[in-house]
Amino acid sequence: MRSYDLVKGIGAITRRSLLATALGAMAFGAVSFGPGAAQAADKINIATLAFVSSSPLFIAKEKGYFEAEGLDAELTFFRAAQPVSVAIASGDADFGVTAFTGGFFNLAGKGALKVIGAQLHEEPGYDGSAILASNAAFDAGLTSVDKLGGHSFALSQVGSSFHYMIGNVAEKAGVDIESMELKPLQSVPNMIGALKSGQVDSMIIVPHIAKPLANAGAAHIIGWVKDYVPYQVGGLFTSTKNVEERRDVVEKFVRAYQKGVADYRAGLLATDADGKLIESDTTNEILEIVHKYVYAEDPAEKAYPKIRNGAMFITEEGKLDVEDVKAQVKWYQDRGFVDASANPDEFIDTSFIAPLGQ
Repeated sequence: MRSYDLVKGIGAITRRSLLATALGAMAFGAVSFGPGAAQAADKINIATLAFVSSSPLFIAKEKGYFEAEGLDAELTFFRAAQPVSVAIASGDADFGVTAFTGGFFNLAGKGALKVIGAQLHEEPGYDGSAILASNAAFDAGLTSVDKLGGHSFALSQVGSSFHYMIGNVAEKAGVDIESMELKPLQSVPNMIGALKSGQVDSMIIVPHIAKPLANAGAAHIIGWVKDYVPYQVGGLFTSTKNVEERRDVVEKFVRAYQKGVADYRAGLLATDADGKLIESDTTNEILEIVHKYVYAEDPAEKAYPKIRNGAMFITEEGKLDVEDVKAQVKWYQDRGFVDASANPDEFIDTSFIAPLGQ
């Protein structure tokens, strides 16, 4: 524990000398040994992607919610989802917020990870991931999702969330996934580059990337994942070791994250009586924060609309759709991407945040 390391580092201080020092300081009113005593902040490393979907983390960081909980939080950014879970399992990072993958469920099934809350949810009525066709493929006839058969499709990795989405979209659209050529390209930037250059015919990507590509004439949107597969895209997770040995730190992190979620929902997901997205009193404040991390190289007048277009749904308080996560695990298991022994009842921990529906 960190407090133990601090005391250990002080050196050879005897109980008698420590007591004498304390009594002397107390006599002058200089030291307090109570609940109000100043304590060093707990350092935590959070692994994620520089996407709009990570906005609650950015908000919690910039608005001091982590600091208020006594946490010194550092964000580490990755280029794909699967390495995030590896970083948590290995102890290189303390918390992760990103999409679920087959690799994630395998690590969780082995006891390395605990899912403690929700990230994005594909939800009708809100922006969601788009199904894109390259210009060349679109011109050749790939103008709708039901025409994906026989075409190539970009993935980050086999067993990734992209794999899950296209598998389910294809099934719902009546497309034989075996007729498609799935190309793992290791990272989202590689996927985008391949689509723009015509090296692949199609891909699925979050709206804050999909819409600018389409608006710039670099690709065509032919469908939306939410219309085929409303589902729990990702989650909030940590290591089993943290849950067992640093529960207080996990609770602090969750509280800060939930405050970030509340601000995200109020600023970017506010709707009118008809369910139409509107600007709220805090929209510009939240956009300014997110802009520091997403489209940071663009001026505000260009970045803000793209961020708003990429604001996908997150459930209130970050509540996890537990039943949907179980369905995802089964999908991966049925296709051999996740070991049959992986049991979501064992790696989903709802003691920090109540599940969706409660």
